[in-house]
Amino acid sequence: MNALFLARLQFAIVTVYHWFFVPLTLGFSILLAIMETRYVSSGDEKFKRMVKFFGTLFLINFAIGVATGIVQEFQFGMNWSQYSRFVGDIFGVPLAIEALLAFFMESTFLGVWVFGWDKLSKKAHLATIWLVALGSNLSALWILIANSWMQEPVGYKLENGRAVMTDFLAVATNPHILHQFPHVFFSGMATAGFFVAAVAAWHLLRRKKDAALFSEALKMAVIYGFVGALLVTTSGHTQGQHMVKAQPMKMAAAEALWETEQPAALSLFTIGNMNKQENIFSIDLPSMLSFLSCNNFSCEVKGMKDLQKEYEQKYGPGNYIPNAMLAYWNFRLMVGAGTLMVLLGLYALWLMYKKRDFRQHKKFLLATVWALFLPYLANATGWLFTELARQPWVVFGLMRTEQGVSNTVPAGWVLLSLVTYTLLYAGLIVADVHLLLKYARKDPDDETEAEPADTPAPSLIGA
Repeated sequence: MNALFLARLQFAIVTVYHWFFVPLTLGFSILLAIMETRYVSSGDEKFKRMVKFFGTLFLINFAIGVATGIVQEFQFGMNWSQYSRFVGDIFGVPLAIEALLAFFMESTFLGVWVFGWDKLSKKAHLATIWLVALGSNLSALWILIANSWMQEPVGYKLENGRAVMTDFLAVATNPHILHQFPHVFFSGMATAGFFVAAVAAWHLLRRKKDAALFSEALKMAVIYGFVGALLVTTSGHTQGQHMVKAQPMKMAAAEALWETEQPAALSLFTIGNMNKQENIFSIDLPSMLSFLSCNNFSCEVKGMKDLQKEYEQKYGPGNYIPNAMLAYWNFRLMVGAGTLMVLLGLYALWLMYKKRDFRQHKKFLLATVWALFLPYLANATGWLFTELARQPWVVFGLMRTEQGVSNTVPAGWVLLSLVTYTLLYAGLIVADVHLLLKYARKDPDDETEAEPADTPAPSLIGA
């Protein structure tokens, strides 16, 4: 329970809490823009009602997301002051651009969109939501540029014990961001698609009215979510291949690969012993890890033991092997959740191809409601894998995590802020879930209270 452990735990909790809201905002803003585009192009009032209904849910998520994100900034100055001193010249630039350009753009046009329904022309109002979507995703881009520099530092020099930016363009076009941003962008699409699909499916299960509106919303959402889930898998594959080159230890940890193999087998299930640095039992697919890493079935994939020796020669004495158990299982939870989303999306597309009425497939609708949790599981475990499997580095190859923690903030104060923020975030999540459930249950035309359901709830949301 030292200051380092508590600071890492606090940052993990705050980041995962915040990350519950970010991907939904990214993908939801685009999906809302698509819905309103259909309204403007067709003149069908059904799509206007759809946009206003789901727009309320978007605003709730956006507001809580902003509130949970503010605390992130405080931690750099409080718990991670040594890190901030070391990278402030570089790390602060993309964060400043994100706030001054992308976030202000996003929030300004969101306000115009909310209050401009009866004051702007249809096309001008449509432009505002597209600008919100652009601002949201630009905001994510600049934050990920900052994170990518931590994963793969470029465009800098060391001066007086600090990293100083020498090439802004190199930082902004970091090789890591070219793979990381598409992965996050498509995960936002998948999250928003399955979120909207779950709400629409719930209404089709419980309500007899507005079946046309929610059936159409479900069709749009499952297509959107399926495309996102499929492309996040593809982008994840290319990101993994880049990871083999830039952070080979991370890939080895993801596969619990202790020994170098050529060809390397892909682990389906492994039980290992971290202390002895060996696997006790494993089920593998021969040569598949080589194929996924190098696009051929015979390339070498280095194991953690050999990489440890290389890192000791390059960086000096120390333990450079991350917690392989956490990396392995977070990676598999992420991939498993993504696979289930793709399969459910394929089944939904098959129903649409057969022109089936969704209301006649109650098991599918119920599965779609429960599938709401899949993108959240994939997002959380994916982010945990990204950060935990980079250890012991806070900036890869330049600064170890224990070097970045504040040397003036005692463990007691970190514990106090940890408990405070955790309780605060727990309250915000309770408020978020309460508001989302309240407004998700409403009739699209009801501006006051939610109408009673026509039938008993067949799912967890009825609790």
